[in-house]
Amino acid sequence: MLVGLLVVAGCATSTEAPDPGLPPSTSGAPEISDDAAGHLCEIMAPDLDSWRAQGTRLARVSFNATVQNWAARNGGINVAVARNREVIDTVTQQHCPDVREQTMQVLDVPDLASALAGV
Repeated sequence: MLVGLLVVAGCATSTEAPDPGLPPSTSGAPEISDDAAGHLCEIMAPDLDSWRAQGTRLARVSFNATVQNWAARNGGINVAVARNREVIDTVTQQHCPDVREQTMQVLDVPDLASALAGV
């Protein structure tokens, strides 16, 4: 429930996606545009300090809310991301490996997919 509230709260400030993601590929994994991937990195980076302060458990909830908010703003690809969590690792490895590495450390996970709630 908390994640849902955080997602709704995060969506309340904007009605337009900065650059929509692309529709899911035939494999079901969403195809993420370079601009959408960059946007994910841009919204994750400033959250790192607050995630550190929150502790692992709450930081994972906040991370999930951030990713779901980002997915909603980029083509509404929430379900595709939830079913293909590895796409978050792929795009962050390509666009912001340092932010990805720090996020994995804060969340105490081997990869970002492990921290995401699935469908």
